[in-house]
Amino acid sequence: MLVAVPELAQGTKATCPRCHTLLTAKWRYPYKQPVAYAFSALVMLVIACLYSFVSMGAAGIENSISLFRIMEIIFATKYSGLALFFLFFVLIIPAFCMIIIMLLGLKVKISKPIKVYFCRILFQMKSWCMAEIFLAGVLVSFVKLMAYGDIGLGLSFSPYCLFCLLQVRAFQCLDRHWLWGQIEAAPVVSRRLIAGKTGISQGVRLCRVCTAILPVEQGECPRCYSHGHVRRNNSLQWTVALLVTSIMLYIPANILPVMTTETLGSQLDSTIMDGVILLWGDGSYPVALVIFIASIMVPTLKMIAIAWLCLDSQGYGNRDPSRMHFIYELVEYVGRWSMIDVFVIAILSSLVQMGQLMSITPAPGVILFGMVVILTMLSAIAYDPRLTWDRCNRKHSDKVVEQEGAVG
Repeated sequence: MLVAVPELAQGTKATCPRCHTLLTAKWRYPYKQPVAYAFSALVMLVIACLYSFVSMGAAGIENSISLFRIMEIIFATKYSGLALFFLFFVLIIPAFCMIIIMLLGLKVKISKPIKVYFCRILFQMKSWCMAEIFLAGVLVSFVKLMAYGDIGLGLSFSPYCLFCLLQVRAFQCLDRHWLWGQIEAAPVVSRRLIAGKTGISQGVRLCRVCTAILPVEQGECPRCYSHGHVRRNNSLQWTVALLVTSIMLYIPANILPVMTTETLGSQLDSTIMDGVILLWGDGSYPVALVIFIASIMVPTLKMIAIAWLCLDSQGYGNRDPSRMHFIYELVEYVGRWSMIDVFVIAILSSLVQMGQLMSITPAPGVILFGMVVILTMLSAIAYDPRLTWDRCNRKHSDKVVEQEGAVG
């Protein structure tokens, strides 16, 4: 729906009157705030990578790990995919996004195509920055490890906590509309547009990359060079295909063990549900609930919600579109938090290496579960939420036609 946004005062924001989605915000220092937070986050990350992160001691044996040591230990196993999850989602992607924010915010003299490329991938990678989820996984792993030995915090633990907070704040202070406006003004549509009416009824579409308003027949956006259509091509087909694939992997991910614990020669394989039961039996009820919600409930409910959205967009159910849009936003936001159990296993398998006394190694289920989380995230990204509103508009148009026919 086309919305006419007035000139905003500093510290205010504009939301859609229909679905209440944030449209744009005007920060007091749109240049300085994101850059300051991004620079501070990078400094904290560099410090966090230089020193010990956490340590564990048991029966006179002590093991200390750094962030890079985590990757080194996991890469030495046959489940190097777990190390890649950690490397990209926890270190490389968040750091790269902070660098891009600094380059764009400081107005470094680089060519427009490079600026456009950076801006495009910045907002696409935002959902894949999982530093704060890894930190939550570290805190959960502490609860599990307290039963085996003494846990110590290294010099890099506090800087990494600050890095997580600062990188989240950097994204919060960055407004997409303002940033694209600094690269190039939005193209002007020659036809007269009416606020409050849908764009598709007025022959215009939204560029999903830079939010420019373009004629329906214009396939390429002149500002960001992206190709698009009035609706995402084959949105439902891609969504359903990714959803079905994730369901197929979700079953073995819960049946197969996600980690193996060796203690004094005895070996114990644990599934995700085994970990929840163990924590609950030890009296760690809050942590058991966190793992159960993030690793069992959220993926299951997310798959059901995506399937429900697909059916609703085709006219099955006819639910309130505002409620369905809220479900979509909730699914898109909470889906990545299911990676918390993957990061817990990454910490456990790298920190608990006590020789014959005790050691923890990853198992096949953790890779499958990580793939389930990634596929459900891609499924939510592939879904076009405007299909729900299209269904509502079609229903309203049909009702108007029926009423006019009855009067005639």
